[in-house]
Amino acid sequence: MPLALLALAIGAFGIGTTEFVIMGLLPEVAGDFDVSIPTAGLLVTGYALGVVIGAPLMTALGTKIPRKRMLMLLMGLFIAGNLLSALAPTFAIMVIGRVIASLAHGAFFGIGSVVAAELVAPQKKAGAIAMMFTGLTVANVVGVPLGTLIGQHIGWRVTFAVVAALGVIGLAGIAKLVPELPRPEGVHLRHELAAFKNAQVLLAMAMTVLGFGGVFAAVTYIAPMMTHVAGFDDGSVTWLLVLFGLGMVGGNLVGGRFADRALMPMLYISLGALAVVLALFTLTAHDKIAAAVTIALIGALGFATVPPLQKRVLDHAHGAPTLASAVNIGAFNLGNALSAWLGGLVISAGLGYTAPNWVGAALASAALVLAAFSAVLERRETPHSATVAAAVPADLSTTVHH
Repeated sequence: MPLALLALAIGAFGIGTTEFVIMGLLPEVAGDFDVSIPTAGLLVTGYALGVVIGAPLMTALGTKIPRKRMLMLLMGLFIAGNLLSALAPTFAIMVIGRVIASLAHGAFFGIGSVVAAELVAPQKKAGAIAMMFTGLTVANVVGVPLGTLIGQHIGWRVTFAVVAALGVIGLAGIAKLVPELPRPEGVHLRHELAAFKNAQVLLAMAMTVLGFGGVFAAVTYIAPMMTHVAGFDDGSVTWLLVLFGLGMVGGNLVGGRFADRALMPMLYISLGALAVVLALFTLTAHDKIAAAVTIALIGALGFATVPPLQKRVLDHAHGAPTLASAVNIGAFNLGNALSAWLGGLVISAGLGYTAPNWVGAALASAALVLAAFSAVLERRETPHSATVAAAVPADLSTTVHH
């Protein structure tokens, strides 16, 4: 394994930690700035929207800059945003810090995936990309619970300072270990944008927004839900987040294993089960053991959708995977932003801390409907494509290809 992959994984670990750790620290941050829990939820929404905007913007800029330098610039942005969050004198400045850090997120994974694949032999590309993404999943098992623990016992500002320090380690690793890679030739933004004319790419991204939104409707407000409804003490939020992280890792592995064999059935099962489990969470949230099991299941079912959805986007984004891949990571975060905002609305309306679970169940159900529609559309398109291909003469098809 090239050591450069370790540098990329450390960067991914820092990014994963900063994205998710805020969910365990919402009560502390809200109390410090004297804002409500739903208002503090804007720190989740703001970060997620920054990823949505930053993913295509930074990836587009990245076509003009050598990849190693672009990765270093992205880590610099990440460090600056987390330092600003740690030192923020007001809530508004904290939101700005979160947005600055988030601009690096989508492009780091989009460009980092391409770099990871270039560092190894062709038959090892998928494993190299998985190695980088391991940093993100491990962040949810180690980084997020540890960051929550630090935030609750020493102070949430210390958590963000530690995350900024992780960013410095990642930046130094990339500078030292990632080789200078030539800028890709013949990559034009117009070519990358052509992928978004494909209805299946857009449908997969919409499924990503809704399916992932279902997960984060519940998880964004997990700290107040578990302390006020289930009766856990504040310290228990840490190990509940470990359970969620373990569920994520397991779901991601299962989803990856079946994505190549039975992609659409995998999506139907995971999205359908996710909708049911989220609806049941309104009941299980009142019992400690049942709530803990449900949290692990939400992590597993939610992340079982990630490999098939990412693969579906790449399968249909022929020849323009970098931007499509980065934008799909933005779509995960759009779901995150949408559900954090909707969850805050139903709590503010006085429907209680379990109300976001109903929002999540509705979003996951909508994703399931889109998956069924996408499959029907694909079945209708396939015979048509085959007919067109058969009708094109061999010499003409060669001309079109070139």
